[in-house]
Amino acid sequence: MPAITSANIANAIVKLVAADALPALVGNLVMGNLVNRDYEPTLAQAGDTVNVPIAPQLVANNIAEGGSVQPQNPSLGNAQIVLNTHAEATFLIPDVTKVLAVPDLLRVYMQPAVVAIAEKIESDLLNLYAGFSANTPLGTAGTPLTEAVLDQAETSLFQAKVPASEKKFLVVDSNTYSQLRQIPRFSEFQTAGDAGLRAVVDGTIGKIKDFFVFRSQYVPKTGSAPVSTHNLAFCKDAIGLVIRRLPQPLPGTGAIAEYAELGNFGMRVTMSYQPNTLSQQFTVDVLYGCAVLRNNFAVQVNS
Repeated sequence: MPAITSANIANAIVKLVAADALPALVGNLVMGNLVNRDYEPTLAQAGDTVNVPIAPQLVANNIAEGGSVQPQNPSLGNAQIVLNTHAEATFLIPDVTKVLAVPDLLRVYMQPAVVAIAEKIESDLLNLYAGFSANTPLGTAGTPLTEAVLDQAETSLFQAKVPASEKKFLVVDSNTYSQLRQIPRFSEFQTAGDAGLRAVVDGTIGKIKDFFVFRSQYVPKTGSAPVSTHNLAFCKDAIGLVIRRLPQPLPGTGAIAEYAELGNFGMRVTMSYQPNTLSQQFTVDVLYGCAVLRNNFAVQVNS
């Protein structure tokens, strides 16, 4: 059995913080859980570029009896995603031993840091809306979404050849979500069955017109009188979120770091001592980049 040392205890503290940080972060994400996430435990620096291959399109050939195949030279698509965001949230704990004795206290310290990083990721992903130009934007600024607009959004993605097996998502702001809950055909038991009952009693929409509907506090808004809310209808491969590992601190600098990795997501938790405040400093950080992967796999749905 290894001896209990200050180094062992320090490493155990960082591991404990890391174990709580990542599940909490993933739980606070909406867009981050819906897009195509690409994570590898390889070290990277801010500014590095990651090449994400995009499958080419092939054409079926009707080969006649005695005929020959027709070789195709497809061009493999490529999306370059720059790791241009190093998001961090730092907090101080004066008495770290008390936190170890009361795990709920650790969550109280951790929650604001996790939420801050989740907000940054959500905002960056939703602000990609302007990059989706292949499909004509739908809806009108300052006007509630209607069933007809939702139907047109689903039709646009179908005509863009989004595979029928792909799940389709609609992420809207709180006001638009409220408007959707009040569309009569979707919010009444006699027309929507149990789904309509859930919309009234539980307040959840679930699925409309083949879209799984989610609401986010970070849907971007532009303009004034009327304000344009840029909701987004998309499938997973429309957006790429690339995360890479940050390097360990230099040995001997007094900082200890651990990685937390779960479900194509990874982050670093670093602990160091701050003599000016006589506190342990914890930094939760993540290196990522996001970009449009398939322009035709999403459509703006304004309201």
